This record gives sequence, structure tokens and C-alpha cells, in this order.
Amino acid sequence: MSRRSELLEFAVLGLLHESPMHGYELRKRLNAALGVFRALSYGTLYPCLRGLLDRGLITEVADTAAAGTVGSKRARIVYELTADGKEHFQDLAKEAGPTAWEDDTFDVHLAFFARTEAEVRLRILEGRRSRLEERLATIRSASAKNRERLDAYTTALQQHGEDAAEREVRWLNELITAERNIPASTPRSTPAGSPAATNPITGNKE
Repeated sequence: MSRRSELLEFAVLGLLHESPMHGYELRKRLNAALGVFRALSYGTLYPCLRGLLDRGLITEVADTAAAGTVGSKRARIVYELTADGKEHFQDLAKEAGPTAWEDDTFDVHLAFFARTEAEVRLRILEGRRSRLEERLATIRSASAKNRERLDAYTTALQQHGEDAAEREVRWLNELITAERNIPASTPRSTPAGSPAATNPITGNKE
């Protein structure tokens, strides 16, 4: 299974952990929320759902309410998480290695931090910060080495990349500090004003 397929599986299980959904609603949430899924098609989503069904991680339920509406000829299918599916999602949410903090995966894991163990959240945030600090050092080194040879546009692009990395490092520092200050018995809450204050997939407040 490719990394993107694994990430999609994780996101689908996470969404269904919140509530049962139709395939249309799942695709809508995934398309609207995160860049990695912005061009997600039914041709990609439904094979993922079929695989989860075959493994017993989700189940299909007929939406009888939708079948009774005007213009609806048959019941639509609603997907629900099974007990095995919830357990598998929690196993995936415990992943705290590089696959959880890369550019194309970090946002998805962050979206489900409310259902992620505190120790894992902290490792992911620290890993992401380390990756950004490495990137920032590389950008600064390249900028210093090539400053006199670069035209104004390339210089501006490098500066833009440096500014973006610096902003994310500062934001990660704030999240890491907040995580370390949360008592073990206190429910997880996000610092006011941070990008994670609202779940980017579900739209719900964390």
C-alpha cells in the first residue's frame, strides 16, 4: 500500500470515528479540508472504502431516511466504524515517526490530535519542528552561498520560503510549549488562535 493510500485510510477512519457518513460526505470533507486530498475522486475513495469493508474495519448501513425523500429511489449507503476499525485507527494514531510529520502527512495527523495520545502528539510536533529547522538551515545556507548570483525574483522566492519556515517553527514552538504544560488529567485543548483550534477535517472545535 502506498503512503498516500495509508494516509487516506487513516483520514477515513478518523472521520468515521466522529460519525457515520455517506461516501459523498466523506469525499466532500476530504476535498475541502486538506491539500493532499483536494483532488480526491470517487475512483480513489471507493476502492479505499471497499478495502476497509473487506477487512471488517467499517460496515455499510442503509440510510432509510434518505430513501423516503422526494426523488430518492433507493436507500443511500452510510459507512460506520466497527470496533475493529476504532482499534485500528488508534493504532495508526500512535504512529509518531517521520511518516507522521512530513509535508504531506503532518496536517492529517494534526487534524486528529484530539484522539491521539499526549506523548505521541508531542513526538510528532517535535519531529515536525526538527524537520522544519533542518529545512530552514538549508535555505539560509543556500541563500548565503548564492546571494550575489541570484536575480531578484529567485532571492524573493528564497526569502518567502525562509519566512514560511520561520513562522511554522514559531507556531510549533507554541504548540509544544502548550502540550508540555497540559496536566496529564486535563483534556487536550488547543492554544487560542492556533491553526488547530478547529479540526480542519471535521470542522469541530477541539
